[in-house]
Amino acid sequence: MSPATRLLLALTLMTSASQFHRAALGVIGPELAASLDAGPGLLGAANGAFFLALLVLQVPVGLALDRIGPRLTVAALSLPAALGALAQGLAPDAGWFLAGRFLLGLGCAASFMASVVLCARWHAGEGLTTALARVFAFSQAGVLLAGAPFAWLAGWLGWRGAYAASAAVTLGLALLWWLWVRDDPPDRPRPQRPAETLAGALRGQLTVWRTPGLLPVLAMHLVGYAAMATVLAVWAGPYLSEVHGLAPGPRGLVLGAMGVALVLGLLGVGPLERRLNTRKWLVAGMASGAVLVLLALAAWPTAPLPVAAGLLVLLCLLSCYPVVVVAHGRSLFPDHLVGRGATTVNLAQTLGSAALPAVTGWAVAAAPAGWAWPIAFGVLAAALALGLAGYLTGRDAPPRRPA
Repeated sequence: MSPATRLLLALTLMTSASQFHRAALGVIGPELAASLDAGPGLLGAANGAFFLALLVLQVPVGLALDRIGPRLTVAALSLPAALGALAQGLAPDAGWFLAGRFLLGLGCAASFMASVVLCARWHAGEGLTTALARVFAFSQAGVLLAGAPFAWLAGWLGWRGAYAASAAVTLGLALLWWLWVRDDPPDRPRPQRPAETLAGALRGQLTVWRTPGLLPVLAMHLVGYAAMATVLAVWAGPYLSEVHGLAPGPRGLVLGAMGVALVLGLLGVGPLERRLNTRKWLVAGMASGAVLVLLALAAWPTAPLPVAAGLLVLLCLLSCYPVVVVAHGRSLFPDHLVGRGATTVNLAQTLGSAALPAVTGWAVAAAPAGWAWPIAFGVLAAALALGLAGYLTGRDAPPRRPA
């Protein structure tokens, strides 16, 4: 196996684990909330706790990725990830579960950004979006495993046993990561630079924040992934249970179809970007479609199951564009700031992914009878539309520059 193949496989497996941990809540959410004697707000709070932990660590992770490298950073964080997964399974009450969820989020804080940094080091130019898209597409296996397979495992071992099993798998993947990942391609080692002091690293972080064109990218990344992830990881399962009466198995099948749609979108978005040679307008078109889908779900939450499931799947198909936003953000920063630049862009995503589940959770809990789902989907549509409006104020960053 070539070094590049080992890297792709390691990135896919570790990012799959993070995807799984993000999504392994929706399919068993109603049963978990009932077992812990908690209301529907627990699901939004639990997913918010995960993304809040990601938010807390983004700046330290960016410094670590640039200073000690992705290989050591991700390996070191694998222990809290496994402990957090185990704590979820041992939770005697909602507070303990939220604490475990927060610890799990800390452990997963570097997984996505390590992929961005490593893909930027091993690939460049037009190849960056395609490399990122492949990693994130193949890593949707984690989302698929969090659907019907996780529902089956929870039915066999109970949801506590299923979470404990996920902790053991996380440790095994960390070992493979350490064995297979190298921070630089063997034929293109990074130029030797003077050792960066902590003060210099912090100055670099300030440089990142002053980068022209950053704010429009942050506006889109704040809500682009979060809107879809809030539906997929938090509300699709309860929505299908409450409105359509689906049991965990059928719910898992719909969630699995949503994951497949996201994979197909990710595999197609890299070639589409190269063909159109635009990032801004590709993102704008797909985000506009996602807004329309969310508005349709808000206006017709009691649509027949095939229509509702089709809209949920379409939302995921259209929501592959955040990887293009990541590539757009990467294009703004020099190589020696790529870790801090990537994690700064990701701050917006993690903030949105922490806030939107919590906001919609409060809305669902407080909504009058019959209005929970119109309000939840409507809030997500409004948030995504505002983010798109901010993004449209920025300049394009085409993958192929004029000669």
